[in-house]
Amino acid sequence: MALHHRTLAFAYRALASFLILLGIARVAGLWSATPTWSSFLYYTVLSNVLCLVWMVWSAIVTVRDAEAKGWYGYSTPSARGEAAVMEAITVTMLIYLFVLAPALFAQPGAYQPFTLTDNLVHIVTPVLVIVDWLLFIPKGEIKPYDPLLWALIPYAYLAFAFIYSAAGGRFDGNPVPYPFMDASVHGVGGVMAWIVGLTVALVGVGYGYYGLDRLLARVGRRRAATASRKA
Repeated sequence: MALHHRTLAFAYRALASFLILLGIARVAGLWSATPTWSSFLYYTVLSNVLCLVWMVWSAIVTVRDAEAKGWYGYSTPSARGEAAVMEAITVTMLIYLFVLAPALFAQPGAYQPFTLTDNLVHIVTPVLVIVDWLLFIPKGEIKPYDPLLWALIPYAYLAFAFIYSAAGGRFDGNPVPYPFMDASVHGVGGVMAWIVGLTVALVGVGYGYYGLDRLLARVGRRRAATASRKA
């Protein structure tokens, strides 16, 4: 179940790419004399960069397919790949809204809670990717084990952050990028409990996406069957 209109898909993806780039540029101060390059050490910004790369790639694939097949139809580099990117940025939104924002977490650069910059990278980008998946991605291609694979993206970031910290790296003076990762405050057991709890929650969200994918696929098949009978 997806809109078979490459014109709409390209226009949407071009606009989404601009807005995602705007958020990254604002949070890292890329148009200032002294950009905050350390912003790129944080999952928030890295997941936005992933979305930007994916959205630009999707727009390019859309144009390429339109030239080869016409402007009617759908285009994506990979339906399963888009779902993985959607889950990765959903992690950003949900951890921000339910873990970091309530604790008044602060990040360097132009970041401040619930400003335009903050909303762009934590809320607008996730919504843009989710809407792209809902509108323009064919449904029914997500595998039952995919939500478990999606967890590898935030886990890769955790591995990077802990290794970087152990090697002496600092996140703007802090040993870890996010408070729930700080063993000096929570203890090793407390940090592990946070990670396990967040993993369970985020895999649960992933299976929510899987269930929605299956539901929308069934609706699409029923509509197609009804249309063929009427024809």
